[in-house]
Amino acid sequence: MQLFVKDLTVIDFSYLCAKRGMVGESWIVDVLLEGGLDEQNMLLDFAKVKRTIKQTIDAVADHRLLVPTACSNVRWQQQGDRVWVDFDSSLGQIHLACPSQAFTLVSSEKIDQLSVNSFLQKALREALPKNVEGITLTLRHEILDTPYYHYSHGLRKHDGNCQRIAHGHRSPIHIFENGHPALKWDQYWAKRWHDIYLGSEEDLVSVDSLSLSAQTRVSDDTHYGFHYQAPQGDFQLAMPKTCCDLIPHDTTVELLADFIAATLVAKVPTSQFKVVAFEGVGKGAIVTKG
Repeated sequence: MQLFVKDLTVIDFSYLCAKRGMVGESWIVDVLLEGGLDEQNMLLDFAKVKRTIKQTIDAVADHRLLVPTACSNVRWQQQGDRVWVDFDSSLGQIHLACPSQAFTLVSSEKIDQLSVNSFLQKALREALPKNVEGITLTLRHEILDTPYYHYSHGLRKHDGNCQRIAHGHRSPIHIFENGHPALKWDQYWAKRWHDIYLGSEEDLVSVDSLSLSAQTRVSDDTHYGFHYQAPQGDFQLAMPKTCCDLIPHDTTVELLADFIAATLVAKVPTSQFKVVAFEGVGKGAIVTKG
């Protein structure tokens, strides 16, 4: 007997990549279960499928930074609830010191759909009842035929998991100039925010003030330092400047849409701009300026 649920949830996260650095990502999750019927003549009640599987995935992967611990570019250590991660990418070194819940440590050489699928299946097997004998997950991108970008960020004021300093999204954007679709501006932002870290200026500190691992060898000449205290703990990050765009306020999707619109109006004062900015899949904010 098989039971399936399409579009069960979306995982919004970031991961470390030797080539691309820190990458914000959004994957849609489909699930297929196999097994025998329970005392209700069900493989598993749909409400339990959605609740148990979504809660498990959220708990172990969503709004986290996924770290491929078998990759030679990674060094990490943990003391109590605190984890230090050092990563060498072709774009520069990345260093973090955060509570353990900010990370998901995946025992693989790289983070991809295959390695994450295997990691999630192991977690789900421990959470589902014994009559569920098989679990198949499909992790997939939203199909987009318009420009999009991958960004990572953290929201210090958020009372949920968005406060984690390195989580992200794969997001399309639609911009209208004077009421007409403006593909050139969609493409401009897709290029500007390609694999970007969006850092709030209020979180900016000297790299030297960060309590990173002893292996850290970076400076303010090459890196931005970000540091804040949030309900889940103390978050610290050093990112290559070439991988960052500094934002003069929080990086909520509402304020990012406003930032994009204000930037465009400054470039073309005679035009009105409507910005439809997404945060991952199927949600976002709309701002009109000019």
